Amino acid sequence: MKLAKQVISAELVLFEAHFREAVKSRVALLDRIMQYIVKRKGKQLRPMFVLLCARLGGDINDSSYRAASLVELLHTATLVHDDVVDEALERRGLFSINAIWKNKIAVLVGDYLLSKGLLLSLNNKDYLVLQVLSEAVKLMSEGELLQIEKARNLNLQESVYYEIINGKTASLLASACAAGASTTFEDPAQIEKLRSFGEKVGMAFQIKDDLFDYGSTNIGKPTGNDIKEKKLTLPLIYTLNNCSPAIKRQLIYIIKNENTNKEKVQFVIDTVVASGGIAYAKAKMESFRDEALAILHEFPDSTIRQALEELVLYTTDREY
Repeated sequence: MKLAKQVISAELVLFEAHFREAVKSRVALLDRIMQYIVKRKGKQLRPMFVLLCARLGGDINDSSYRAASLVELLHTATLVHDDVVDEALERRGLFSINAIWKNKIAVLVGDYLLSKGLLLSLNNKDYLVLQVLSEAVKLMSEGELLQIEKARNLNLQESVYYEIINGKTASLLASACAAGASTTFEDPAQIEKLRSFGEKVGMAFQIKDDLFDYGSTNIGKPTGNDIKEKKLTLPLIYTLNNCSPAIKRQLIYIIKNENTNKEKVQFVIDTVVASGGIAYAKAKMESFRDEALAILHEFPDSTIRQALEELVLYTTDREY
């Protein structure tokens, strides 16, 4: 991400100031939690996509910074709520909000972040940005609920899996790119093109996350964690749809009844690897990546476009 951080280094500093201001509260407890959230910030991929897509159309302006802040506020709110739902005690190697302040406060913090994001756009009349990102919040909720519904019978088709990850992951990145573009582009077709670009990147990003569950790299969660949580990811879906009936029954039984047994979980991982599930998922990930790059290459070559290309490649080549 060197080039991306280099070409918008000054803008990222200004964004961080905007974000810190956006999360301030007069309630001492809330302000303390907000400071904790700011300190444990992640890679800030989504704000970078917002700002770079804005720069692709012109100079970054106050609306661009607000769009980046809104994206980060919504993303952070969903992570706080996800940790409550998943009963996760860590996030990015640090204690989660619910681990320190318990579930009730964590849920309220997520609600606060969401409301701050909505007000940030409403108070500044950024209606198009708000519409784009409100659609993403709806799709993210639908994607999570669809995953919960379909996980019960462990009989997931590949098309449904794509629908799930489009909602729960790709929709926010798609909206981030569209929101950024809407602050500098006047042509709706260009904004839609960058929304589609972000969607393809988001699909590749989530499949890469799924692949981490079958590797040995330390990424902040244990290998086989998705299996223990009965999440059907692409490598496993491919394996279940292409193995013998006997192996399929065995895998489903383990996932349903023995998903905390390390040896049994390792058997599932080994079976997925042997069946070609990893290779299949990797090929699909690269296909989404290439579709994203093809859309991006419809824009004139520039340092900004090259920085976006670098971010796309980072999503599929990253080690955590």
